[in-house]
Amino acid sequence: MKIAVSPQRLDELRAEQIAGFYRNSTPGTVGGMLAAAILSAMLVYEKATSLRTASIFLLSLAASTLARLVLIGIYKKAQGPAKEWRRWAFWALATSLVGGSCWGVGALFLMDPLRPEYQFIVLLTCAALAAGSITAFGTYLPSYYCNLFAIMVPTGVWSALYGDLLHWTYAILAVLWIAVVAVLANSFSQLLVDSLQLQFANLDLANDLLRQKELADAANVAKSSFLASASHDLRQPVHALGMFVGALRDRPLDEASARLVRQIQNSVGALDGLFAAILDISRLDAGVIESRPHAFAIQPLLERICRDEMPEVDRKGIALRLVPCSLTVQTDPVLLERVLRNLVSNAVRYTDNGRVVVGCRRGARLSIEVWDSGRGISADQHDQIFQEFYQIGNPERDRTRGLGLGLAIVQRLTKILDIPMRMQSRLGKGSAFKLSVAPAARKEASIDPPREASLVAHRSMLILVVDDEVAIQEAMVALMTGWGHQVVATGSCAEMLERAATFTSTPDLIISDYRLRNDEDGIAAIERLRSEFNSDIPAILITGDTAPDRIREAMASGCLLMHKPVSNSRLRAAIVNLASETAAEV
Repeated sequence: MKIAVSPQRLDELRAEQIAGFYRNSTPGTVGGMLAAAILSAMLVYEKATSLRTASIFLLSLAASTLARLVLIGIYKKAQGPAKEWRRWAFWALATSLVGGSCWGVGALFLMDPLRPEYQFIVLLTCAALAAGSITAFGTYLPSYYCNLFAIMVPTGVWSALYGDLLHWTYAILAVLWIAVVAVLANSFSQLLVDSLQLQFANLDLANDLLRQKELADAANVAKSSFLASASHDLRQPVHALGMFVGALRDRPLDEASARLVRQIQNSVGALDGLFAAILDISRLDAGVIESRPHAFAIQPLLERICRDEMPEVDRKGIALRLVPCSLTVQTDPVLLERVLRNLVSNAVRYTDNGRVVVGCRRGARLSIEVWDSGRGISADQHDQIFQEFYQIGNPERDRTRGLGLGLAIVQRLTKILDIPMRMQSRLGKGSAFKLSVAPAARKEASIDPPREASLVAHRSMLILVVDDEVAIQEAMVALMTGWGHQVVATGSCAEMLERAATFTSTPDLIISDYRLRNDEDGIAAIERLRSEFNSDIPAILITGDTAPDRIREAMASGCLLMHKPVSNSRLRAAIVNLASETAAEV
């Protein structure tokens, strides 16, 4: 099968053939010169030719050899573009023709008319050189043909004109020899050409694949940038809305108004759950979540997860069974709990009849398994369920049935934990997820879930808020003023520095948005304010960004990082904790 070659590729193909000629011809050229010296010495020794004739033959061949070697050196230094191959091809043809003629014509003068045995030694040497030069000159077929005919034609014609049967036989054999080695040279050259064409075709495919990958990467970057910007812009009003609702709840309301506020709060909570899941994906992709393994008993963790799922189990009328296990494991308990909660929650959500079984199997590694008799997953969806926002049987995107991010988070977490996960599932027969966890050498105390910080009342604080969204400034002031704090809110660090001239005391806390106007960021704003007051003021950095690089930068700032939308309870707990830490240091 012939491969279509463009004019540019044809130039590159010919250039590679010419490069092969200059690369391979040095051994053949030097070898031919050595063969000529040995043959001439033998003929002179046997008095089959004169020293003068042999010397002229060797000198002419040496001049040809030297010219070719110089040409090879010039070519190697030139490294010209592929389109210049014709110039180098001309010189390849010229040196092949001259070198072959030195042998073909010079051989006629080496042969003694009265001694046929030495004639045939010379003729056979010429034939051997013609055949042996295939590998040297066959990369560019025209140059080989010049060498072949220049060597064989003069000696063949000479033999035919000699007139006797012996020389006529050689002449006929010479013609056959030329045909045979020409076919061999053509096959050798065609093999090289096919190989080069295939190489260029593969190179074109690789380049095309690289271009497609670059386009896909660019599209992915654009998509990520769009999603990050959209996520940030959506988080801003939700963040402000949550604080306005919190401020409203602290005011006296009638029952109808209080019910409406609770419904608004539930909707804000649903949005907060969605954004929290998206943030989890972004933090995992950013690589800012690390595993901190240590030994702990697995049974209390499994009991806690199953206990938390019991209200949903009772509501659906199914069974949830936990098989006891007394072993300990060596991994990060917080991340493992997140994985198992997702798996058990999914199993309960997609089981309408029957039961869910959670247990462990002993072995070289402990297999923690979650089995259910639910709807199951068809084979063609086994990979898709680990994609973000992919859900089976929820085309209407009912948020009460999850967001489709649980298994995507599970897959990323198991890679961080280095815990292999296997899935078995058949449509209509249920599913099983199995985690292979390393056992611990010794038993440790069980890990209790972290408790929320106590929200005891603290003294009134002077809090600086830097955020370029006016709605968030107003919401922050309304919310934290209701908590008894004095709040100063501005849209930039420069505005805050202007207001700072009227302060009579050092602020107790700085809260800044990460992305501010005019390419200003919250990290720089916090550092500038700390420098202004010459104090390491506690700070909270709030961000709505989910881009991995921004998350890494924010995490490296050393400030307490919170992600929009920030719930009122978490913000209040963060303020209380920072105040407690500051008081403890004092």
